[in-house]
Amino acid sequence: MNRSLIHLLRDREQTLRDQHGIAFRITGIASRRLGWIADPTGLDPNAFAEQSPSPAESRRPDQPPTDQTPTDVRSWLAAAHADILFEATSLNVENGQPAVDHIRAALEHGAHAITANKGPIVHAYRELRDLAAARNKRFLFESTVMDGVPIFSLFEQLPAIHLKGFHGILNSTTNVILSEMGHGLSFDESLKKAQSLGIAETDATHDIDGWDAAVKTAALITVLMDIPIRLEEIQREGIRGLKSRTLHEASMDEFPYKLVCRAKREGSGVKASVRPEKVLVSTPMGGTSGTSSYICFNTDIFPVLSITEGDPGLHATAYGMLADFLRAVS
Repeated sequence: MNRSLIHLLRDREQTLRDQHGIAFRITGIASRRLGWIADPTGLDPNAFAEQSPSPAESRRPDQPPTDQTPTDVRSWLAAAHADILFEATSLNVENGQPAVDHIRAALEHGAHAITANKGPIVHAYRELRDLAAARNKRFLFESTVMDGVPIFSLFEQLPAIHLKGFHGILNSTTNVILSEMGHGLSFDESLKKAQSLGIAETDATHDIDGWDAAVKTAALITVLMDIPIRLEEIQREGIRGLKSRTLHEASMDEFPYKLVCRAKREGSGVKASVRPEKVLVSTPMGGTSGTSSYICFNTDIFPVLSITEGDPGLHATAYGMLADFLRAVS
């Protein structure tokens, strides 16, 4: 993800400068492997591609150690003179950490915070939103659902609209697995296919058991419906128990299985679920296969407002962060 973002930033550097009047430099890099690296005069990320320093040695290859070498996110942000933080740590379903602390630190430092991590939206959205507003900074997260497709920013362009609910397919890994099993492959073969495409982790538990889809559902409810919801309030069923024969027969009958996310307002609350469902193949959702995603919003003005993302490329998620970058600094 981070490498894709760097590649896209470099690829669009002239466009950002010529069309938007935006120039940038990378002044900080942090990861488990590299530790905390900062230089306000600028860093070349390629210089660290083959480096494997310990956290105590984290600095530019040509930079001597000093007492000012950053050792945590706050000292790193200060050392980098950061104006923007791109946060792309892995999802922590239980509490959203360490992403929540990273974003909080960035906003308190005085930087805009852009994340591709869904956890902070579910576990700390209102706190971080209010902190960003108080510091006159942006807290943006377009890449958290459907890669870089403009979902959250879409609703910024739909003022005073009432979102009644939504349904869709929001997890590419399970969609690939279900599609391939519908074609006759085993679960393990289908999982390997998803991993070969680069969309499934070695441990795909969060995808297979429906956690990733549930977190995305919770993020949409929390932000777009303005109803905080706990993950345990979402009825969740993954795809682990489905059999290849069942899926193949359903596909042959033109009712393929999909892992469907649903949310609907009920009074002052919301009813939400993530579970496998048989969907008619001739419908937009039923025809969403492979790495594609689909969502349909039901609003008071537009009863059916749908978005389909067909086979996104490698830089789709990174594009969402790039778009947020433009929104933050424009």
